[in-house]
Amino acid sequence: MTARVATVAFQGIEAVPVDVQAQFMSGQVHFNIVGLGDKAISESRERVRAALHAIGLGLPGKRLVVNLSPADLPKEGSHYDLPIALAILSALGVVPPDFLSRFVVLGELGLDGALLPVSGALPAAMSAVARDLGIICPKLSGREAAWAGEKLDILAPANLVQLINHVKGAQLLSRPAPHLSIQDETLPDLADLKGQEAAKRALEVAAAGGHHLLLVGPPGAGKSMLAARLPSILPPLDPREMLEVSMISSLGGELKDGQLTRRRPFRSPHHSASMPALVGGGIRPKPGEMALAHHGVLFLDELPEFQPRVLEALRQPMENDEALVARANYHVTYPARFQLIAAMNPCKCGMAGEPGHQCRTGPRCATDYQARISGPLLDRMDMQLELAAVRAIDLALPPPKEKSADVAARVAAARMIQQERFTAMGLERIRTNAQADGSVLEQIASLDAGSQALMTDAANAMNLSARGYHRVLRVARSIADLAASENIGRIHLAEALSYRQRAASLRAAA
Repeated sequence: MTARVATVAFQGIEAVPVDVQAQFMSGQVHFNIVGLGDKAISESRERVRAALHAIGLGLPGKRLVVNLSPADLPKEGSHYDLPIALAILSALGVVPPDFLSRFVVLGELGLDGALLPVSGALPAAMSAVARDLGIICPKLSGREAAWAGEKLDILAPANLVQLINHVKGAQLLSRPAPHLSIQDETLPDLADLKGQEAAKRALEVAAAGGHHLLLVGPPGAGKSMLAARLPSILPPLDPREMLEVSMISSLGGELKDGQLTRRRPFRSPHHSASMPALVGGGIRPKPGEMALAHHGVLFLDELPEFQPRVLEALRQPMENDEALVARANYHVTYPARFQLIAAMNPCKCGMAGEPGHQCRTGPRCATDYQARISGPLLDRMDMQLELAAVRAIDLALPPPKEKSADVAARVAAARMIQQERFTAMGLERIRTNAQADGSVLEQIASLDAGSQALMTDAANAMNLSARGYHRVLRVARSIADLAASENIGRIHLAEALSYRQRAASLRAAA
C-alpha cells in the first residue's frame, strides 16, 4: 500500500502542492528518495531514520521508496523531513492515512525526533487554507502559521512523540495563537537632525507619495541620517500589506519566533552586495533585498560604489514592482514594491562644489564619479536633491521643535487622501501616487492652462524625458495632497520641478 502526505514546494512566494508517497516492497533493503530533490532532501534519509529510531521505531528489512510528486518539479529544503517521516509512519500503520489526508505537513527533524522550525510556514499555511486543509508544522513555526486564519486547523508539536500521542488521543495539542511583535526600540527621530530643512521637506514629500529619492552631498551632510529617519514618518502596514511582507520574510527566514510586525521594512545592503543578494535567487532560490523591502524602504548608501550590473538590475523592478529571477532550471517572481532611497557623494573625494575645495583631478573627479550611475537609472528617480555641508553654526542651534510624529501625521493624512481617491476610482491595488501611471495619472494630475504652460516650458528647458515628465506630475500630486489641495497649483508644480534640477547635470555626466 502507498501512503500519501501533502506538503509544498516554494516558487517565489507561491506554495506549490507536492505529494509525498512512501511504499515498502520486497527486494534489497534500501531507503531511496526520488523526485528531483536537492542535497538537503537526499540527507533526509539519515535524519528520518535516526528520528524514528529515537522514538523506538525501526524500519523493516524491506525496500523503501519515497517519491516526491510531481517528479519534474525541483524541490529544495529540509522541510520535507516531517512529511517523509509521516508517510513512512502511515505505511507502517502507526498513523491513520485518513488523518494525514486533512493536513499539509512541513518541518525539519532532529536526530532525537524533535521538530525544528523551517522557513515558509506562513505561505504554506495560506496554501493549506486555499486547499481547505489544516497544517502540521513545528511548534516554533505554529504562531507564524496561525496568521493564515482562525479557521485553519493547526497542529504544532515539539517532537514526533507529541504528534503520535495526539493522533492516538493520548495527548491534546492546543492551537497556537498569532502574535504581533511589539517594537520596543524607538526609531531615529527627525528632531535629531539639525539644519537641512529643505532635505527634510523632500523626505516628507517622498514619504507622502512613495517616491524614489536620490540625495547628493559631501560627507557629513546628513544623507544617511535622513534615510534612517524615513521609517519614523511612514504609516504602519495595513493588514494586507503586513501579510504580504511577512510571507516574503518567512521565505527569507527573517521572521523571529513567528512574530509579525506592522513596521515597514527598511533594508540597507552594503555596496559590495552581489546580484543574487539584491535581486534574489542563488542555488536555492531565496528573496533578495528588493523583495525583502516590499512595501518598505530600500536604502542604497554610496550608490556609485555598487557594481554597475547590480544597479542596472534595479531598473525593471522600479517600473513593474516585481523582481524576476530567471535561471536555466527555474523562474521565480518576487513582489518588490519598494521605495528606493539612494545617497552618494558628488565626487570621489566627496567635496566637489564645496567652497574653498578643489579636487586634485579637477572637474573629471566629479564627472567620472557621477558617470558610474547610468542615465536610465537616474531618470527613474522621482526626486533628486543636492545637500550642502552642515555648518558648525547649525550644530550649535537648539533641537528642532518639529518631531517625526508631527511629520508622520501629515504624511498619513496625505496617504489617506490618495487611498480614498484610488478607491473611489475602483483601483484598490494602487496605494500611492508613485504607482499611478498612464490614464490614471492623467485623471489625478490634470493641470490648468497656467500650470501646463509652466510644465511645458520647464520640460523643454530641463530636457525632460517622457518618464521624467510623468514623475514630476506624480511628485506635484503628492505635494498638493500634503497641502490638502484638490488641484495641482503652480506652487506645487514649481516645487516638484525643483526636485528634478539636479537630474539634468547628473544625466549629462552619465
